[in-house]
Amino acid sequence: MASIPLPTPARPLRIGTRASPLALAQANMAAAALVAAHGLDLAALEIVPMTATGDRIQDRALAEVGGKALWTRELDAALDAGEIDIAVHSLKDVETLRDPRFALIAMLERADPRDRLVVRDGIDGTAIAELPQGARLGTSSPRRAAQVRRLRPDIETTLLRGNVATRLGKLAAGDVDATLLAAAGLDRLGMYEVGQVIPIDLLLPAASQGAIGIECRADDAATRALLAAVDHAATHAAVAAERAFLAGLGGDCRSPVAAHAHWRHDGTLRLDAEIYSEDGAEHVAGHALVSDAAAAADLARRLLDEAPEAVRSLFAA
Repeated sequence: MASIPLPTPARPLRIGTRASPLALAQANMAAAALVAAHGLDLAALEIVPMTATGDRIQDRALAEVGGKALWTRELDAALDAGEIDIAVHSLKDVETLRDPRFALIAMLERADPRDRLVVRDGIDGTAIAELPQGARLGTSSPRRAAQVRRLRPDIETTLLRGNVATRLGKLAAGDVDATLLAAAGLDRLGMYEVGQVIPIDLLLPAASQGAIGIECRADDAATRALLAAVDHAATHAAVAAERAFLAGLGGDCRSPVAAHAHWRHDGTLRLDAEIYSEDGAEHVAGHALVSDAAAAADLARRLLDEAPEAVRSLFAA
């Protein structure tokens, strides 16, 4: 087998990433994985941060201005132009159907996929059920908004955008009483004690939550080989099932949907999924053992068939 051409300080591997603190932490995790897998000198890797359109727009829901593509547009353009060699993504922010010019080769081992509830000072309660009557919960996620309103119809959900620090700052300023953040993101920022973890059986996570994906140009065989060495196969299979479920739904960032695949003790992969009306009042849930994308898509079709019109109308499948 031919050896893999390794990057060198003279021709470093350029790692594209969003410029937020969390995205940079994830890019550094990808760099560390490549160093460990190939015995690279850190000088052979160059992190190239860029500001995504989604980071610049803070006052509107992404669904109103372009959806998940606003997180990937700049990285895609740089990758296509050869300005970077790979792009590191929070996979839950990446469109389900990707441009065939790019290949999602590697996923790092998944972190905690759950949400954490964070409340401002002066608010009692560490669980959704304990929040005060009429509490204001800030989120930009249709999934979280629908799930919370299903559990607590009295809670007011309001738009809360920005990176983790921005959202925590707005919470501290009293703009909202509580918010939900991904446990994985908080942990990657060293905020291990922030918030209270919400059990998966109460709030099923977003598809791909906690997973980091690494893309390269589809025709770049050398980089594909480099990335293959850091792929965590169990994570890749689970997240691929979740993304296949989304593809089967025709869901996008405007669609309240949750999906989580996990490996059982017997070695089978179970996919749990839920789809909601916008206000969370109506929903349908189901699960299946999945061995390929077709099985995940079958579950999507089954849930759509069972869903009331208020739910089914939100999906384009």
